[in-house]
Amino acid sequence: MQKIQVLLPDPLMSRLRQYAEHEDLPVSEVIRRASETWLARYPDAAPPRSPKVPVFHLGKIWMDAEDMRDSFYAQ
Repeated sequence: MQKIQVLLPDPLMSRLRQYAEHEDLPVSEVIRRASETWLARYPDAAPPRSPKVPVFHLGKIWMDAEDMRDSFYAQ
């Protein structure tokens, strides 16, 4: 079993503690069961893909990159 640290908002933590006390379980067990239940709802879920970066075609390049600096500072 692995150990992790999770930050939870105070209202959620209070509800978890109340539920755990009512069921006579440790909070960690409640979180494990909730995680298993949630993941069981999506058994074949692929990991999310990273969003595609938009590509813009702005037309023809009129100047080489090497010439740009000289052109900008020539004035």
